[in-house]
Amino acid sequence: MKDPDHRSEARLYLAGFGLALTLTLIPFALVHWALLQGRTLAITIAVLAIAQIVVHLRFFLHIDLSRQKREDLQLILFTVMLLAIMALGTLWIMGNLATRM
Repeated sequence: MKDPDHRSEARLYLAGFGLALTLTLIPFALVHWALLQGRTLAITIAVLAIAQIVVHLRFFLHIDLSRQKREDLQLILFTVMLLAIMALGTLWIMGNLATRM
């Protein structure tokens, strides 16, 4: 027989899956049926993408704001910052080179 921890963990994964699926299908529906357009659509998709990231961090990676998990969250945020610096720096250099051509 399964223990209660296993069931609660399975419930947590299923809730995360349901939220992730919902947050994925909403932007597809908005684009498919053209319910929003232009800047409003882009902002809505960006907000839903951020919510999707939070759902994945909480339900699948088990990252929350507890003291024990805070170091993992700081490591993830530092990695994101480094990747953003590299990507934006590359775009900046490429744009600068394009204006000089």
